[in-house]
Amino acid sequence: MNVVIVESPSKAKTINRYLGSDYRVLASYGHVRDLPPKDGSVRPDDDFSMSWQVDGKSQKNIDDITKALRGATQLYLATDPDREGEAISWHVQQLLEDENALDGVNVQRVVFHEITKSAVLEAMKHPRELDESLIQAYLARRALDYLVGFTLSPVLWRKLPGSRSAGRVQSVSLRLICEREAEIEIFKIDEYWSIEAALKTAKGAAFTARLTHLNSEKLGRLSLSDKTTADAAIAAVRANNYCVSAVENKIVRRNPAPPFTTSTLQQEASRKLGFSASQTMQVAQRLYEGVDIAGETVGLITYMRTDSVTLSLEAVAASRSLIGQDFGAEYVPAKARMYKTKAKNAQEAHEAIRPTNVHLRPKEAAQSLDESQRKLYDLIWKRTVASAMESAVLDQMAVDMSSPDNNVVLRANGSVVKFDGFYALYQESQDDKAGEDEKDRRLPALTKDEAVILSDAKAEQHFTQPPPRYTEASLVKKMEELGIGRPSTYASILKVLQDRDYVRLEKRRFTPEDRGRLVTAFLENFFKRYVEYDFTADLEDQLDGVSDGRVDWKKVLHDFWNAFSKSVGDTKDLTITQVLDALDVDLGAHFFPPDETGSDAVARACPACAAGRLNLKLGKFGAFIGCSNYPECRYTRQFAAPGEEEDPELADLASGPRVLGQDADTSLDVTLRKGPYGLYVQLGEQEEKVKGKKAPPKPKRVSLTKAIPPSSLTLETALQLLALPRDIGEHPETAQKILAGIGRFGPYLKHGPAYCSLGPEEDVLTIGLNRAVVVIAEAKSKGRGGGGRELGEHDGKPVSVRKGRFGPYVKCGKVNATLPRDAIMDEYTLEEAVALILVKIVKMEAKKDAPAKKKPAKKKAPAKKKATKKLASKSTAKAKPAKAKIVASETS
Repeated sequence: MNVVIVESPSKAKTINRYLGSDYRVLASYGHVRDLPPKDGSVRPDDDFSMSWQVDGKSQKNIDDITKALRGATQLYLATDPDREGEAISWHVQQLLEDENALDGVNVQRVVFHEITKSAVLEAMKHPRELDESLIQAYLARRALDYLVGFTLSPVLWRKLPGSRSAGRVQSVSLRLICEREAEIEIFKIDEYWSIEAALKTAKGAAFTARLTHLNSEKLGRLSLSDKTTADAAIAAVRANNYCVSAVENKIVRRNPAPPFTTSTLQQEASRKLGFSASQTMQVAQRLYEGVDIAGETVGLITYMRTDSVTLSLEAVAASRSLIGQDFGAEYVPAKARMYKTKAKNAQEAHEAIRPTNVHLRPKEAAQSLDESQRKLYDLIWKRTVASAMESAVLDQMAVDMSSPDNNVVLRANGSVVKFDGFYALYQESQDDKAGEDEKDRRLPALTKDEAVILSDAKAEQHFTQPPPRYTEASLVKKMEELGIGRPSTYASILKVLQDRDYVRLEKRRFTPEDRGRLVTAFLENFFKRYVEYDFTADLEDQLDGVSDGRVDWKKVLHDFWNAFSKSVGDTKDLTITQVLDALDVDLGAHFFPPDETGSDAVARACPACAAGRLNLKLGKFGAFIGCSNYPECRYTRQFAAPGEEEDPELADLASGPRVLGQDADTSLDVTLRKGPYGLYVQLGEQEEKVKGKKAPPKPKRVSLTKAIPPSSLTLETALQLLALPRDIGEHPETAQKILAGIGRFGPYLKHGPAYCSLGPEEDVLTIGLNRAVVVIAEAKSKGRGGGGRELGEHDGKPVSVRKGRFGPYVKCGKVNATLPRDAIMDEYTLEEAVALILVKIVKMEAKKDAPAKKKPAKKKAPAKKKATKKLASKSTAKAKPAKAKIVASETS
């Protein structure tokens, strides 16, 4: 028996069909172990030895592989053909060796760049050993990311409370977004005017031209700076007659773009399809792993993590054959187009992203694909075929028309497509394209000295625009230009920045949150070298050198750590005052915009006491804005939410609650208050605790929803809020009560034991029974509110996939299991759900059987430090089987 290991179960099923009954294909379900998320997992003082942790789910997968190897003679590690795939294979082999499961088993590595029968069978004929250089490159990257995160993040938490964490590459990407925002804020808008003339030939053919010269001088973009100069220019244009003074014709060939790499696919899918980088990679993964086509599961595209633009000779030949069939011989270049990869790193897959069978046209594949798959396959197919097509040929024309004295010159540009070539199938989109390209206009035939007739002239006002915020496409492009990150990391970098609330994506463009700007300003002031673009790119180049065996990975780690640890040590004596002063210099203009005179006195004036000056301050919950007259003035302000400004009428809340009136039933005051998490209403006051007696109950409080403007809050509305939750009525199908209330996560509906959130368009105080039933039904259909999507049964119990407060999960009876991060909820299968449930049951049973952990006796600080050091030096650290298995591994 031969055992083959791949990453995913769907991939395993497909390959098992290809290989037949002599092979058993199992899935590792991605990475099987990782560095434990705690201090000491990478030990620089011990030549960067590392401890690895295996969680319960991965341990079950390894156990399944171990059982399958009993009696087997051959193990093929067939994970993805890149650095991460090589690392997964290495981890699997290491764990199996620890289990003594490889005695008498020959272990080899196979790689394939597409999941088709011919590609898989061919790959099995050419096994190899694991690539030590790729493994070392993975270890170096993983160690660097860990050391930066677990060394720099605690510094952030101590010196900049409220910060989440810092990453080696994410911090540099965040700097790009923050710097662009700073450019936008300091941008000075300039007014300018352009003059457009409407003309026609003697035969009546109309066209337009723009004013390029006035008073025999060439006009710059800002030459006509106001309406007065624009009006004078129009008068000069209208006062003259014109004839053609110069005609320039040239033939231009436009070549097709090369086939997709990972980054260009993410960029184009963002521009053309509106996909995020993560969505693009998820859909591409499904196309790569295979879909059912005419009863056979087949991968539709080659491996999607690559920086290569090269196509195999077979793929080029197939594209040229299809072009001749579908478009004609004139669309097939005389010589096949061969693209050369310019990327420095060689660790990714060595072929561009392309269809595995170019003759499977998008229309033919559409019925087997969902909408996202169809769109992305269509995009990849068109780009691949277009890259092999003939160039487009354009006839470009530029015509100058001058006044008799040559004081006024008008220019008309245009072009005619003489041969559309690859334009017939595909054109690459552009980021931030400004308006219509006048070269694409068609002009009538014009000859030198020909008279033209001026019909009219008009002036148009413009204003210079600041540089645009980054889209996902333009940010990925910029990161690639600077050498920041690598193809397989772009999607995760963008996701991490959003997950940490450092940036937000609005109208498909990134805007930094204040938290993100604070972190960037802190790093630029105190860890400047590590957020510099050149330093990060140079480190990436060194890691690429490790990939191809040119650079020693331990030397890269030692060189980095020696300088980095010193920089961290230099911040030990850094005071909060020093941090605030540095942040105030960098971000003062952002939080307190200066007026036209350049003074920020008005923006910094305290609205509560009028005498104090507003400054940045750091507190338990992070940074905020406060008055310099504290504690006499207790005015504080959280950073404004997107598009919001603080209501000046709420400034009085800094000095105490606002009384709205009295509750008629209790005669207690109803007040509006401001807390660390926002505004809320309260009934009565908190009684003081008497020593030796039970603490008095807290007064009733309810958060103010965004739908209720605090400046117009009345006593009646406040009492309605305090009366929540309210009974809306009985559900017509279940006869169970439906309640509406406000909880920790905002307004909600409760139907039986199930909850569902109310959207911002719903009013918790007025929503009626009919609307509530609809909202509950919609939430149930989307996997929220208790219903979910039924997948089938396991052990006589229904299995469903649901969307909960903390993300999607599967449910079987009383057992819940969280879906993996990269799982797609709408496509999760019963088999995958049962596997998760079984792993969760094993962990729950192991936890029950585990002996109770005795609380260790308290030790003095020096003794505790010594014990910790002793523990870290052990080669093997044992953990509860139910939770994780941690094994120290030294790799040379």
